[in-house]
Amino acid sequence: MDDDAFDLNALTGDHLTPLDRLDRVIATLPPGDVVRGELLDLRIEFAEQEDMVGEARQTIEKMDAIIKKVTSPANRIGTFLSAANRETAQIVVGGADYYCNIDPRVSMDALRRGTRVLVNEAYVIVGDLGFDKSGPVVKIAELLGPDRLRVGTEHGMQSLVLQRGDLLMKEKLKAGDEVRTDPNYKVAIEVLARPHADEYYLDTVPVLPWEKVGGQQEALAAIRDAIELPLLHPDLFRRFQHSTPKGFLLHGPPGCGKTLIGKATAYNLTQQLQQQTGTEMREYFMHIKGPEILNMWVGESERMVREIFATAREKRKEGFLPFLFIDEAESILGTRRASRHSNILSTLVPMFCTEMDGIESLAEVVIILASNRADLIDPAILRPGRIDRKIKVHRPTKDGAREIYRIYLAESLPYDPALVREAGGVPAAIAQCIDKLIDLQFSHRDENRFLSITLRSGKKDTLYRGDLVSGAIIASIVERAKALAIKRAIASAQEEGISMDDLRASLDAEYLENDIFPPDDLTEDWLQLIDHDPENVVKVTPVRASSRGGAPSAVV
Repeated sequence: MDDDAFDLNALTGDHLTPLDRLDRVIATLPPGDVVRGELLDLRIEFAEQEDMVGEARQTIEKMDAIIKKVTSPANRIGTFLSAANRETAQIVVGGADYYCNIDPRVSMDALRRGTRVLVNEAYVIVGDLGFDKSGPVVKIAELLGPDRLRVGTEHGMQSLVLQRGDLLMKEKLKAGDEVRTDPNYKVAIEVLARPHADEYYLDTVPVLPWEKVGGQQEALAAIRDAIELPLLHPDLFRRFQHSTPKGFLLHGPPGCGKTLIGKATAYNLTQQLQQQTGTEMREYFMHIKGPEILNMWVGESERMVREIFATAREKRKEGFLPFLFIDEAESILGTRRASRHSNILSTLVPMFCTEMDGIESLAEVVIILASNRADLIDPAILRPGRIDRKIKVHRPTKDGAREIYRIYLAESLPYDPALVREAGGVPAAIAQCIDKLIDLQFSHRDENRFLSITLRSGKKDTLYRGDLVSGAIIASIVERAKALAIKRAIASAQEEGISMDDLRASLDAEYLENDIFPPDDLTEDWLQLIDHDPENVVKVTPVRASSRGGAPSAVV
């Protein structure tokens, strides 16, 4: 066969498509050949059919992919716990633990304890989803070694033991902190910003030496003996095996400086310890209002008490000297049968007693209770060994009121120039104003009549304004006088100062505004308000302004 002969092997090469083969056959035919024309028509039909087959194939492939996607089982999400080796890991899925294989495409170095992992139907880890951003929140009850935590959940549910997630291994955790866990309650993932129970109760203690507390020499002497003598004479206390008190009760009428004495105790005791030990120390004053602890949820109030004491002990380890000042103590530590909250107090009072029994001395935590109604506090709280000292805060006497006025009427305040010139200087002007104020406030003049008391014998006694004086009233009188001087300075556009007229008007306005009395039949409440011996009192009647011969009408 010559070179122009038909080469069938060349036309049927395995690497050619049917259209390519047809093109070769057509190329071998001369242009005018009838067969060539028919083959060209046939080629057009083949090309159209091949396009249709290609489109159909693509459609089928897409349908196959869709069918596979909608019929394949869902991947599960688990929590990574640990790696047995480079190919096997321990995970938890739906509360059940599994040892499973790891897809080689997943980086082992990226997997951390607590991260979410994607698990296919064969329970093979096929993806890393990172740390979850949501989950249950629990509170740490106890640290169990470097990598485990015992946590409690709210409202009486059982405690759990969790592993620390990798993000928490270097965190400084303590009891009371809140952590977020994985949904399976296996791993503590994140520590949350605390609701700051300690910061919530934290109150600042100003520079408050004993001299800044006026009119309470007897109470200050009692509390100073209790807290300073053990620090100044520790050898004698050890020799006599005398234990130091760890709790105080400050009780008395409202506005007489119980909170101020508590803060002064915190400041001065801390200063004494600094001098005694030679180490830097700061007070940590937790001002706790009784009603803030009461909570409707079962066990929640007790939890708050435990957390408060735990915070105090933790702060002591950090170098602070913690003070627990519980105001309105009768609201949470009242007798368990006398309160409408008795269902709460029946467990709250024993919890408080238990926590107090764990306090050894003043050097650990100082507990100070303040109450206007000490008679309502449960005796189990007030017994020796818990609250060792009960200190009565009386209303200030004349001399005590004079001391308080001296504290609030400081020499740095502006005074009426005419008053200063007449008295011969600012100190003399202040002393003159205080003497006149004391005389006005404590004199038994008709305008000062405040209460009429009927005794069992039928005798009637009268209480005057001076009998109901308090540090809060004195502070308010001075503040009113400052307000009057400021108003006068604004009106005159000149330099003005506090005058005797300002103080006199403020005194009258203060008592006039305080003519708000309980009902006459609530004798017990009245007796607590006036701090009067209730044994022989049968009736207390307020003296109204109309029966005093007319009270001044100036009100600031």
